[in-house]
Amino acid sequence: MALDVSDRDRWAAAISAVRRRTTDLAAPLSAEDLQAQAMPDASPGKWHLAHTTWFFDAFLLTPAGCAPERPASSGYLFNSYYEAVGERHPRPDRGLITRPALDEVLAWRSRIDAALERFVRDADSDRFRSVAPLIELGLAHEEQHQELLLMDTLALLARHPDAPAYRTDLRSAAGPAQRRADWIEHPGGLVETGAGPDGFAFDCERPRHKTWLEPFALADRLVTNGEWTEFIADGGYANAALWLADGWDTVRREGWTAPEYWRGEGQATLAGLETLDPAAPVQHVSLYEADAFATWAGARLPTEAEWEAVAATRPTTGNFMDNDILRPTPAGGRDQLFGDLWEWTASSYSPYPGFRPAAGALGEYNGKFMARQFVLRGGCCATPALHIRASYRNFFHPHQRWMFSGLRLAKDL
Repeated sequence: MALDVSDRDRWAAAISAVRRRTTDLAAPLSAEDLQAQAMPDASPGKWHLAHTTWFFDAFLLTPAGCAPERPASSGYLFNSYYEAVGERHPRPDRGLITRPALDEVLAWRSRIDAALERFVRDADSDRFRSVAPLIELGLAHEEQHQELLLMDTLALLARHPDAPAYRTDLRSAAGPAQRRADWIEHPGGLVETGAGPDGFAFDCERPRHKTWLEPFALADRLVTNGEWTEFIADGGYANAALWLADGWDTVRREGWTAPEYWRGEGQATLAGLETLDPAAPVQHVSLYEADAFATWAGARLPTEAEWEAVAATRPTTGNFMDNDILRPTPAGGRDQLFGDLWEWTASSYSPYPGFRPAAGALGEYNGKFMARQFVLRGGCCATPALHIRASYRNFFHPHQRWMFSGLRLAKDL
């Protein structure tokens, strides 16, 4: 956000804008939509509305002694994973939290919003300066949940026989016809990756450090539906030689024959059931599928350091939530490294050299998840535009694919 601590008006405006966007994203959904939980990995929309409210209540307003009235048991119901804060409701059962009702959650949000406005206006300079990083983290946290709300909404609506649209007024995802991928070459060498000391970044993006890269190249666009159709036709999902062992076990156990949400020649999207565009990036694929495709294509997935070395020289522009499309569009020019879809890398989600988690409950934000997950880069069509940067590290388990995930190929030079 990079706001001057003394500029209270801009802080208040930023808080208001982020909080309002969450409720705006939920507005097209019915109370029934917001109550349901598509699967254990997803959460109901109502839970996202409540959890992002609980975050400011628990970590800012309650310690400051200015938290307003809250629903009963909110600390237990809407804590996500903070062990230091206390016990919490089981994640797979969040859809069973019928109380508090949606209107009560929204009323609580309004009270918290008013309390945040008063705090920003009235806190003395030293106090505000001390908590400004926490407010900035809270806003970034809420932006993450805005994307999660859309992911989880698609997971829910895609299970309906009619695959109804989240919104019927989304802008078109049409774009140019499929073109051959070109390669962006990089000479390798000693590069610096990770976030620098200035500006906001999550703790897992730091410290900035040096990494040695051998010469490599990245494809200048994402893999497309058309290319994935060729992979399927060539028996990609039936050829064990292409798959990591865990991936092959997953394919057989889950019965995968195509990406998530594919229905014949169509795919469920936030705009409803749409015909597959061969030129559009393939989406909702797991790390296992991405790796198998790369092997089939005679290429590989990039490491996160390779991806960042190229992306750091490109503008942070692309198809983000703000474009009001909410699904990927056919790839553009050589600078298209951000937006559309999160891109799987071959890098496990692990700490950078010198990483130290923060003290207390907020130290649980990222560090404790650094096992058995892989890094994705670049943001997606459901990511707020100002939320992303070249050093941003997203992470998911290798079998997961309900998020907006795709892939870009890499090769050695």
